Amino acid sequence: MSSPIRTILASMRTRGVRYLLMGGQACVLYGAAEFSRDTDLAVLADADNLRRLTAALDDLGAAVIAVPPFEGQYLARGHAVHFACAAAGGMRVDVMARMRGVPPFAECWDRRSTYALPDLGEVEVLGLEDLVRCKKTRRDKDWPMVRRLVEANYAEATAPDDAVGVTTERVAFWLRELRTPTLLREAAARAAASPTYRPLLADAVRTRPATALAARGADDVAVGAALADEERREREADEAYWRPLIRELEALRHAARRAR
Repeated sequence: MSSPIRTILASMRTRGVRYLLMGGQACVLYGAAEFSRDTDLAVLADADNLRRLTAALDDLGAAVIAVPPFEGQYLARGHAVHFACAAAGGMRVDVMARMRGVPPFAECWDRRSTYALPDLGEVEVLGLEDLVRCKKTRRDKDWPMVRRLVEANYAEATAPDDAVGVTTERVAFWLRELRTPTLLREAAARAAASPTYRPLLADAVRTRPATALAARGADDVAVGAALADEERREREADEAYWRPLIRELEALRHAARRAR
């Protein structure tokens, strides 16, 4: 991690902020490298934690750079609050408390990942499955990252030196989330051959058309078409989720211009 990111995370740690690293920096830690100039944080939006977050941001010389303002009501509705941190090379920090399709913070905290980084200590990171959900947006750039995140986890589990290896949790995750037709077909075939994992495949087949096709031996073209349809529906859902939030942001921008 670059020095500005370490500065930001060190400040959060010093002030005892309850946060989870997400976005591009979390993707790097999960082995699906992504270059990002921003630091994205999910935070617990209760009064005590927001006070600690305010103290950390003050230490960083942070200033809000866009609407909405830094208020709990906007975080609770799903907005991101954007800061530029003078004490961290001007790095942008985006803070959220609620994301589409992602459980409340307390549940995310319970299934977080923790990474020990040199000269920084433990960094709390949004769990892989929740990070994948966060990346299912209307934006073109996010979908290749969804694929890489799941593929990296799939490849890691089959590596000889992986301490965790294949588990029921991982198999269920792959059957729900793999986005490469060949790998999804491979995972479905392996699950079908295992009495332990066969029930997981049955669950995925009931809820995911792409996995159902993969389990029936459909070719990559058919499975790929189902995955494309899945992506289209997620993009549409994300558009619908953000539509009222974007209208609210526009109203805030107009109000700010009138107040000048």
